[in-house]
Amino acid sequence: MLITTDEQRRDTLGIYGCEAISTPHIDSIGLQGECFDQAYTVSPWCMPSRCSILTGMYPHSHGAYSNFSGDPLDPEIPNLYTSARTAGYSTAHFGKCHYERVRYGTFSPERTSASPGTRDYYMSLGIDHLALQDDKNVSIWQYDDYSRELETEELLDAYRRKAWNRKEGGVFEFPGQTCWHPDAWVGRKAREYIDEWNGERDLFVWLSFSGPHYPIDPPKEYLARVDQDRLPPIQKREGEWDHGERIHESSYHGPGKIDGCGYLETRACKDYDEEYWKRMRTHYLANMALIDEQVGSVLSAANRTFGNDSLIMFTSDHGDMLGNHGLWGKHNCAYDEVLRVPFLMKRPGAGGEGRRISERIQTIDIFPTISDWIGAGYTGVDGVTIDETVAGGGYEYTLAEGEGYYCVDDGRYRLVRAVVERNDSPVYELYDRIADPHLYNNLYRKGEFNEVFERLRGKVEEQTAICEIL
Repeated sequence: MLITTDEQRRDTLGIYGCEAISTPHIDSIGLQGECFDQAYTVSPWCMPSRCSILTGMYPHSHGAYSNFSGDPLDPEIPNLYTSARTAGYSTAHFGKCHYERVRYGTFSPERTSASPGTRDYYMSLGIDHLALQDDKNVSIWQYDDYSRELETEELLDAYRRKAWNRKEGGVFEFPGQTCWHPDAWVGRKAREYIDEWNGERDLFVWLSFSGPHYPIDPPKEYLARVDQDRLPPIQKREGEWDHGERIHESSYHGPGKIDGCGYLETRACKDYDEEYWKRMRTHYLANMALIDEQVGSVLSAANRTFGNDSLIMFTSDHGDMLGNHGLWGKHNCAYDEVLRVPFLMKRPGAGGEGRRISERIQTIDIFPTISDWIGAGYTGVDGVTIDETVAGGGYEYTLAEGEGYYCVDDGRYRLVRAVVERNDSPVYELYDRIADPHLYNNLYRKGEFNEVFERLRGKVEEQTAICEIL
């Protein structure tokens, strides 16, 4: 079973040090199995990251490298579903897919649109059973299995009005019963399916929650589970964005185009006040408390049906800034808040004391690990099995990429390159993660770091296909 969240920071789990909420069910996967301290996503965007989890390929290899343009994932590329089918498994997916780009800018706050072909396309990738809740916003924008049921319950209009209301700032209480929250719906559908499984074939399940991605919308009762006195402080530095040549200047000072700036008239993240950031973080953690509860219910169902005989992985497609550096979201980010993700794994039969693993892995290792475990085999991927990665000492270089963007990291130095809104020329940032762990001091254009810059850029240019998408 693969369990993923959307836009979840690793520091929202107790096993990674979170004190503001309790996450016992998710933590149990790592406490009884393995907890990876340095797991990295290969993209700060949903679609390329998810396609990489599915295929074991970097975005430049599978081609679905952008949330905003380009092609959907090619059904001819081997993926987790087809690999499981090859090994004789039935496949089931609950929640978010997002393997094709969303038609941003074409939706209306007045209605939910049809989504011709989307569900059929997802099924063509090798899914036998699909309960589709294809992101909170997307379910509001265009019909999927979840929003059709929500409409039957006469909740869809109320949810859509909340999500489109700029005054809410993308942070509000879910306007319905808890059982109809997107993440509760996904958990319920998975639990019921697993409980009713006939056992005639082995089963591969991807449980894909769309929370805590914005809109950040926990049911009211979960807010009381957050200890606001234990919220981590916002990590930022006064005057950080006053020196020029930084990727997120327009997001901070305005007018930003993407990731929450549009909730403000000024379209500037600097104009969110401290009360907003506190409310956002509280709601975000409350959503995680709900997800933890749902994970617990699905794990219990799996134990009833399969016993302690399941390979279980838990991770997220990427993280979120949540106000650190004064930023909202994840667009073009190369900070650990976005790129360093939670990753827990419990092997069949495990149940004793878990272990912490410090070697660097990447989410492209998920496909080969699962394929190898079920005996399906694999070829032509960029990742390797997690055991191979760890045995080899972890990745010497980690890579994240997407349209107009790449980030390469050698464990000490991190280079990021992005094309930003204010011009068509790329902006570079280079950081020493040992001397500057929060990435405040851009070393690009400092002559003593030219060799580091050229070496890291050269590692990207070794893979010429990356340059073709930039």
